[in-house]
Amino acid sequence: MKYPKTVKRYCPKCKKHTEHKAELAKKKTMGTAHPMSHGSRAKWRRLATMGNHGRYSRPPGGGKMYGKKQTKKTDFRFTCTTCKKTWTPHQPGTRLKKVEFT
Repeated sequence: MKYPKTVKRYCPKCKKHTEHKAELAKKKTMGTAHPMSHGSRAKWRRLATMGNHGRYSRPPGGGKMYGKKQTKKTDFRFTCTTCKKTWTPHQPGTRLKKVEFT
């Protein structure tokens, strides 16, 4: 997919539309993105005890999905050219094999 190097977007810090420089960041996994979230802490708390761990006792995928996905979701970072604030949009990224900045 071709994407422009600079794009006009809404800056949450300036509170107006300004030019932003777009770049692609490496997508973080759930373990590195939010290791101290409530769900992660609850999961490790359950796994630290004895007995059946419910959905965490079963193998991931449930036995119906095999293999890897062919692409990862993109993680765009936008840097405002006026205030230099870098931010990530809240919308989930699209699956792309290759991003080319023009």
